[in-house]
Amino acid sequence: MQKKLDLSLYLVLDPDLCGGIDGMVNTVKIAVDNGVTVVQLRSEHEFDRLDWYRAALALKTVLQDTPVPLIINDHVDIALAVDADGVHVGQRDLPVDVARKLIGVDKFLGLSISNQQQLERVNWQYVDYLGIGPVFPTTTKQDAAPAIELAELAKLNHLKRCPAVAIGGINLQNLTPILEMGIEGIAVVSAICGQPDIARSTKQLAHKINQIQQGINR
Repeated sequence: MQKKLDLSLYLVLDPDLCGGIDGMVNTVKIAVDNGVTVVQLRSEHEFDRLDWYRAALALKTVLQDTPVPLIINDHVDIALAVDADGVHVGQRDLPVDVARKLIGVDKFLGLSISNQQQLERVNWQYVDYLGIGPVFPTTTKQDAAPAIELAELAKLNHLKRCPAVAIGGINLQNLTPILEMGIEGIAVVSAICGQPDIARSTKQLAHKINQIQQGINR
């Protein structure tokens, strides 16, 4: 199935919150049925390579008959091994020109940025989307940069030259001003992963995002 990059509700998986590989698979099944539009495999605590591969392969299988792309954080080799739909890299990972050369032109490539200096260094010809943040303080990424807050997010969103998602501490209660500035979507971790009712949490997020985006596009 041909995938498209709809950044509206971007789920970043946390194996600790989800309960391991089986928990991530179950979370993705439920979340995709209730409105998630992109799934990224990320682990803050190092999986060994075999676990990364097994998790990626299981998620690829779950998503293969859906329009939702699977993005692998950092590990280009794992993405290629399972034929994932793309890779997301940070400021201390492979440069985007190198990552693009490895994954080819048909895969999605995302890049994390947290300030204007990093934005000004982006090689736009290689990047499909940005992850901007953390917007608010977050506990799900141990090496996250300081929170940038809404004013800085608005500035970076205005200056960007490709679609972007905001990430970092975003939930149902604080997403409205983020989306009202016109950014293409939000990325969430704990707002879905580990929630007692994943279907309800995802559906509420998707419904609110859709309402706001429809209002902007009127």
